[in-house]
Parts: sequence; C-alpha cells; structure tokens
Amino acid sequence: MWIANQRQCQGIDRRATAEFGISSEELMERAGEAVYAEVLRLNPEKPWLGIVCGRGNNGGDGLVVARHSSHAYKVLCIIASPEFELNENCSHQLKLAREAGIEPLFSDNANFREALSNLANQSIIVDALLGTGAHGSVLGPQRNAITAINESSAIVVAVDVPSGIETNTGRSLGAHVIANKTISFGLPKPCFFQGDGLEASGDWVIADIGFPRMLLDQTTEAEMTGSYISALFPSRTKSSHKGSNGHLLIVAGSNLMPGAAVLATKAALHSGIGLVTIASTEKVCQAVSHHCPEALLLPLPENEGVLAPLASRVLGEMQTKFSAAVFGPGLTQGEPIQELLAQLWDSWYIPAVIDADALNVVSQGVSLPHSSCVLTPHPGEMARLLEMQTSEVQANRFKTIEKAVGKFNQTVLLKGAYTMIAYTNEPIAVNPTGNPGMATGGMGDVLSGVIGTLLAQNLEPYDAAMLGAYWHGFAGDLCAQEIGKVGFTASDVASYLPQARAKIISS
Repeated sequence: MWIANQRQCQGIDRRATAEFGISSEELMERAGEAVYAEVLRLNPEKPWLGIVCGRGNNGGDGLVVARHSSHAYKVLCIIASPEFELNENCSHQLKLAREAGIEPLFSDNANFREALSNLANQSIIVDALLGTGAHGSVLGPQRNAITAINESSAIVVAVDVPSGIETNTGRSLGAHVIANKTISFGLPKPCFFQGDGLEASGDWVIADIGFPRMLLDQTTEAEMTGSYISALFPSRTKSSHKGSNGHLLIVAGSNLMPGAAVLATKAALHSGIGLVTIASTEKVCQAVSHHCPEALLLPLPENEGVLAPLASRVLGEMQTKFSAAVFGPGLTQGEPIQELLAQLWDSWYIPAVIDADALNVVSQGVSLPHSSCVLTPHPGEMARLLEMQTSEVQANRFKTIEKAVGKFNQTVLLKGAYTMIAYTNEPIAVNPTGNPGMATGGMGDVLSGVIGTLLAQNLEPYDAAMLGAYWHGFAGDLCAQEIGKVGFTASDVASYLPQARAKIISS
C-alpha cells in the first residue's frame, strides 16, 4: 500500500471526480458512513456523541456522521466557524443534516464555549475539524475546540487525520487533537509515521470509500510493506545442506557486553543460517557457546576485554569463508575498535550489516566497507551519523533516511515505530509489524542477526532489510499475543522467528 502526501491525496480526489465521475458528495457520503460504522463499533451502547466540525470538506464528513448518527445517538454537533464561512460541500451537508433534525451550534453563537464544555459529557467525540490541507497555526475557535476535545475523557475518533497535525510532516500546528482512532481514506499519510502525528493518530485504519484502484496503485515515494514480502524468503531445497544455506560471521561483543553477541547469534540460528561464526574475545565466545552450542567460535586477540586492532589481520585473511557479516553489537567504540574496523573494512568485500557500536565508529570518521551494506541505526545513532539532533530525526523520518542514503550510498534501516528502509531509486519501505513491547534491550541485536542471515543467503541488501524488519516485528507481535504485551525479551523474539516465518509464508 502506497503512502500519499497532501498533494497526492488532493490529486486522487480530483481525478476520482474528473476522470471517473465520482462526485465529491458521493465520496463525502462514503467517508461519513465509514466513520459512523467505526463509532458504532467502538461505542454501541452509550448514547452521547459529540461531533466537532470545521468549515471545509472534513467538516462536511463530520456532518454526514451526524446525520447517520441521529437515530441512534444524542448528537451534540459543534462547528468551529460561523455558518457563512462554510465551503460549498460543507454547506450542502449542513442542509442535509438539518433535514435530518441536526441543528449544529456555530462559533459565533453565544453558547459556543458552553457547548465546548459539554464535550466532557460525551462518551465518544468525532474530530472533523481540519483535514489534510491544514497549514499555519491553529487559532481561535478551532484551537478552543481542540483543547476541549483533548480535555474530555471521551473516545476520540479523527476523520482522515487528527486536526492540527500537518499531513506531510506530522508536526503540530500549535495545537492538535490526540485521537484514539483515526479513520483515513484512500491511502496512509506521512503524518502517521513521524513527528507529533505518530502518537496523535492513535490506531489508524484506511477505509475504502470507493476510490478507483488505479488511482491508489500509482507509485509514490513510500509504501507500507505488504504480504508480498513472503516471496522474498530464501527457498530451501531437499538437497540443501549447511554449506548451501549461508555462513554468517558475527563480529560482536566485549567482556562487559557478551549478551549482544549471544542474541545476534541466536537470531541467526533461528533465522535458518547454515553456519554462524562468532568472532570476539575468549569470554564472549564462551558465553555464546554456552547459549548457542551450534555456533562456531573464533577467539581473537584482545586487550582488556575488547577486541584488539591485531584481530583485523585474522578476520581479513578469513573473509573468503563467509557469505556475509554483522559488525557492531556490543563491540564498544573506543580507539582499539576504531582502529580494528578501519583496517579491516579497508579491504572488506562481502555484504555486511553495520549496527550499534560499528555505526558509532562510522560517525567518528571511520569509512564503511567497500562492499554492499545495510546500516541499521536507531534515531540516536542516526543523529550522530548525520550530525543532527535526535528530535530532528524523529520530526521528519522520511527526509532523514533519504539524507542518510544520499550520504552513504548504502541501504539504510531507521529503527523505531514503523521502521523505515531506503536505498537509491527504491521507495521508502515502511514496516507495519512490531509493537511497543519490543522497546527493550537486545532487540536490535536480534534484528542484525536476522538481516545478516538474509544477506548470507544472497538477498539484496534492500530486500534483506525490508524482509528482516517485517519478520522481526512479526515475531515480536506473536510474543505480544502469546506471552503478553509487555515483558517479553529479545531472546523470546529470537525463539519465535521460525513460527513467525511459517505464519508469514502461509498467510
């Protein structure tokens, strides 16, 4: 499913009418019906419904909801504008609403503020104030309405986008609605994935209001990863053997952080790697052997519990044995590791995942390997790589990941809610799997093991990152369903990888 910005959404609306003869009134009617259906689902019994409308098409959608709700709910309909400011579509819906017995209260009515205070008594509120075209600071009656909505304890359902959230960036326009649910139309919007919009949108869904499929299938700059992802899984033939299923090298861990190497190794094994070698200090190798007896061990020269630069010679001479590598989890980022990776990467030519401390070393000036790579930063690491603030990364994740691809000319995976994957001349892939329970230590180490396995099994870096993120998040979702929403561990996610793979392939 493609992701559409404000201009693209307007284009879909315009073409639906001009080329396919679907009137604005018809689209508005279907949009309102979709929101009303969700209202019934969320609130089938309590009869108090507040609907807060603006003066544009979003307000018109809200008036359709009010009309359909009039027989089932006690409707409080508020319009945060004088009547004379309504656009043509909204005015038409106002006429139909009045014929159904709905009499909205406008912002120039003396009782407007009292009506806003009555929103606190509603069991559910529909936010139909501002749509995808909103820009500039939210002021006056609209700002007052947003404040009243947020101060209520009602379930809040936003129409298309939460009011006060800029569609393209997700930034707040000074005040914005915090919705429990957003019913959006046509395609997902960038604001669902970044900035203030990430939280403000709540749980969002895309309602089918009859846009022609041809319009929705037009390529944009970004897309949600879909079920087609299952086709990327490497096949396993009857005659395959461990040597034909990839040999992954994992350069990870230090004496104070052996767990990172354990988790990456465990993930590779549960992802179906043929062979995995852990290259680290003696103590880390022992820890990996204890938890993953299937792993091959490569103890390397060390100094005070950290790999020594001399280890680069050993690894460089052995790289022909491996089909891909993971660098970074738990390595530390001091001068010995900087020197080690600088020397090793200067002549490294097999595909690699660059994660964790290896990313921090890159941010300190060490050049990446000459091979194809997948960089897997979390927002803080991305900020260091691009010399910006973490808040800037999160404020516009789409532009940030494009900037990173431009700088490094490698596949980049930006972690977080709705992990993003990007590479030159490819759409930004937005991952829909995963959940807040995965916000705990070690999850990134597991992800690096999954992606490293896929690289070792000859997937292209962009495909490996896209499939790896989806698979990893899906395993986390299974943990949330079967163990509990909070409290499952990175080890649990690794152990659920085989089950997740089977479910993805069979879906």
